[in-house]
Amino acid sequence: MAMRNGSGRGGAGLVAMGVLVLLSGCASARFSAPEAALEASLSMESPAGQFRIEFAPGNEQDAARIQQAVTEALPRLERWGALLEPVTIKVMPDHASLEAAVRQHGYVWLRAWSRYDEVFVQAPSTWSLTGATQPQVNELLLHELTHSVMYQQSADRLGWSRKQIPLWFREGMASYTAEQAYRWVSLEEIARYFERSPESDPVGRPGDLYRDDSNLIYGVAHHAFAFLVRRYGEDSVRGLLREMKGGKEFPRAFEIAIGLSPDAFVRDFTRYVRWRGFRGGRIQPRASTPPT
Repeated sequence: MAMRNGSGRGGAGLVAMGVLVLLSGCASARFSAPEAALEASLSMESPAGQFRIEFAPGNEQDAARIQQAVTEALPRLERWGALLEPVTIKVMPDHASLEAAVRQHGYVWLRAWSRYDEVFVQAPSTWSLTGATQPQVNELLLHELTHSVMYQQSADRLGWSRKQIPLWFREGMASYTAEQAYRWVSLEEIARYFERSPESDPVGRPGDLYRDDSNLIYGVAHHAFAFLVRRYGEDSVRGLLREMKGGKEFPRAFEIAIGLSPDAFVRDFTRYVRWRGFRGGRIQPRASTPPT
C-alpha cells in the first residue's frame, strides 16, 4: 500500500553499495514461482537491516527510487524492532510479472507482495500512465517492510507462515505504521456496512471481500489495529510479537500479551463500530416535542 508519508529523513545510517491504487499483499505460505530476469542488483546496509534490490536492465531508475524509499522507511520501522534477516526486494518490470511471481491473479490493484525475507514490487514507473511519485513509493515500501519486520520479530524462516496471524492484524499493522487511514473507508462507513450486512464479518472472516472490496477490508484492518493500540498500547503489540517468537501461535500469544482472546477482541471492536463509540460521546435521544 502506499502514499502520504515520506518522513523520517536521516538517522538510519543507510549506505548504498554496488487515479493509482497502491495496495499490497502478504503471503501466507512460501513457494517458488516463475519470475522476470532480474539480472542487476544493488545492496544496502544499516543497523536496522540489510537489503538487496534486484531489478531488470532498464529499471535502474525504479531501483534507485526503491532504495530511497527504504532509506525513508527504516527509522519508522524501528518502533517494532529490527529486521533480523537480510531482505531481498525484487522490482518486477510490470503488473503481469508481479502477478506471475507471487501467483496472485485478478488483483488489478496489487502493487507489492511481502514475505519473511522477500518483497516483490511492481516497478513504480508502471503504476500508471505518469508513474508513481516518490512519496507514494515511500509509503508502499514502509507498508511492505512492516510485514517483513512483523514476520521476523514473531517467527523464524521456517515457521512464519504457520503462526495463524489474521489478515486484520497483518494489514492493520502495516497500514497503521504507514499512516494510511486516509486511503480506506472511515469508521462511519464501516458502521453503515454493518447495518447493511449484519451477518457479514469483515474482521474475522474477510473471505472474497479481500479481492472484491479491498478498500473495506484494508479500512477494517487499519481501524481494528488502531483500536488495539489505543486500548492496549504499542508495548502490548511488541509483547505479542515476542510471545510468537518464543514459539506460540497468534491466538495464544494474543491472549497472553493482550489479556483476552482474539475472538473477544474482534467482538469488542465490532461493537465499538456498530455502536459508533468513535463519535466520542453518547448520542442523545431526539426530543418528541419542541421545548417550551
